[in-house]
Amino acid sequence: MKKLIFMLFLFIGIAAQAQDKKIINKPIIVEASCGECQFGMKGKSCDLAVCIDGKTYFVDGTTIHDHGDAHAEDGFCNAIRKASVTGTIEKNRFKATSFTLVNEK
Repeated sequence: MKKLIFMLFLFIGIAAQAQDKKIINKPIIVEASCGECQFGMKGKSCDLAVCIDGKTYFVDGTTIHDHGDAHAEDGFCNAIRKASVTGTIEKNRFKATSFTLVNEK
């Protein structure tokens, strides 16, 4: 009986984790900017964030400083940019496997 209960809790835990993870295999175009300055997210400093399906997520796998001066006129703290991304959404964060800014002209 104990093994059955253990297996039930294990299955529920795995199922809950699977629901919290969204995989983005093919590149999609998203809005990218400073989460605090442009998206109004709560954080400790200027951090890169993306907006996917109307929801904002802080980004892991790349930083705000990997894409130029964040405080420049067109930097993430002053502008919302477009980016082509792949990765996963896990635990309310976007884990980027690719992140490329899209030139808008």
